[in-house]
Amino acid sequence: MNYLKKLLKGVEVEWKTLGEVSKVLRGRRLTRDMLTPDEKYPVFHGGLEPLGFYSEYNRPANTVMIINVGASAGTVGFSNDDFWSSDGCFCLEHSELLNNKFLYYFLIGEQHFLKSRVRVAGIPTLDNFVVEKLPIPIPPLNIQKEIVRILDKFTELTAELTSELTARKKQYSYYREQLLSFEDGEVEWKTLGEVVLSTSNIRWKDTLKSFRYIDLTSVCRDKNVIIETIEINKDNAPSRAQKLLLKNDVIFATTRPTQQRLCLITEDYSGEVASTGYCVLRANTNVILPKWIYFWITSNQFKNYVEENQSGSAYPAISDAKVKEFQIPIPSLEEQERIVSILDKFDILTTSISEGLPKEIELRKKQYEYYRDLLLTFPKNNIES
Repeated sequence: MNYLKKLLKGVEVEWKTLGEVSKVLRGRRLTRDMLTPDEKYPVFHGGLEPLGFYSEYNRPANTVMIINVGASAGTVGFSNDDFWSSDGCFCLEHSELLNNKFLYYFLIGEQHFLKSRVRVAGIPTLDNFVVEKLPIPIPPLNIQKEIVRILDKFTELTAELTSELTARKKQYSYYREQLLSFEDGEVEWKTLGEVVLSTSNIRWKDTLKSFRYIDLTSVCRDKNVIIETIEINKDNAPSRAQKLLLKNDVIFATTRPTQQRLCLITEDYSGEVASTGYCVLRANTNVILPKWIYFWITSNQFKNYVEENQSGSAYPAISDAKVKEFQIPIPSLEEQERIVSILDKFDILTTSISEGLPKEIELRKKQYEYYRDLLLTFPKNNIES
């Protein structure tokens, strides 16, 4: 706040409604047959991902947009390039009083308000008058520019870290595939069914305990960890709550398997109950390491195998039996340990929730949000809240 005071140098910041300083422009819809991936200009309608590409543009570069229909209604975006705005995307006309990037950063902080004003009956819709009546601060342009410079630095750093994470994930995937590759005859190959132990289901009528239930939404697809469970007992347990888990079990979601929900069970969840939507792979540690199974389940070879062996269109699935028919190489336990230790380092760097680049990105985003709110908080002294 001291920095902001020094930046303002006693200048009183005027507030106006957005409609007083800029026009809220509605775009024009294009039919899908008019769009092609080969044209130059992205077309936005109902989201910040282009609907397609068109040969002309109706909005210039450096324009702020607000999605006004659909599930993303109220979302604020900014385009660095010329684009076509459809009727599902409001655009804010350039104003001499506003730096467009300053306006974008300010409106990002107002997204929660905009989304709260979306009409949800039928197709979610944000009315233009909600945007027009939104109060915004109008500091001098040189101050707007300085605030943009600071916030751009934060977003650039986050973008660099995200790019680094993407590169590390590609690197990890490459080395994982290389380290898990063996020449014919180099090692023995076995099916998963040959190297795992049998598991058991819970007998609800024989227990009075409560359990944490791991269903298909409990496992985070990005980080391969359990993020949320519910407590169940024999009186309220869902019919699918059946599979008893132990530490170091590998679970893989066989329902909608291309979503790749899988994880290695830690001590925290040993003795808990999982959905029958999971295949439970319990390593026979005399011949195979649990982590060896885990890394093979994350491999591209297994993903391709699942694609080829799932069935059903509305709710595709692969059977437990089919999962256990997947063949993997079985080198010595010492060699498995060596390879697993290398892959663990990459896995921690790319997916850990407590260390590595994801944590760094999360911290940088929070830092950006903190300074964005700080730098865009001006006293309201001439407009009703």
